[in-house]
Amino acid sequence: QVQLVESGGGLAQPGGSLRLSCAASGFTFSTYNMNWARQAPGKGLEWVSGITPSGTETRYADSVKGRFTISRDNAKNTVYLQMNSLKPQDMGLYYCRKAQYGGAISGNLRDDDFWGQGTQVIVSS
Repeated sequence: QVQLVESGGGLAQPGGSLRLSCAASGFTFSTYNMNWARQAPGKGLEWVSGITPSGTETRYADSVKGRFTISRDNAKNTVYLQMNSLKPQDMGLYYCRKAQYGGAISGNLRDDDFWGQGTQVIVSS
């Protein structure tokens, strides 16, 4: 069965960095788009970033553009989210999500069919 296991969350200071990882199994990882989404306390789920199967195309929410970088290693069935210049508003539970297809990145959460349990990111001094 599909499994997505996130790791790498934790506490960072404003301006600091964290690198999230998501280990995938149970499907042909290299043929699907992968996404990251987050949920801040008391708020709805927000799409953060997506990457195509080959990794050649990426997209970002305006709120993280220029600060976050998504990447993937198909040999390791792993997708990453490098988060730099962290802000308090970046705090939340970050989810790795599998899209239902490989192709143009929609940024639409309804296009995802599986996701992990999430990893917590706290940004505080």
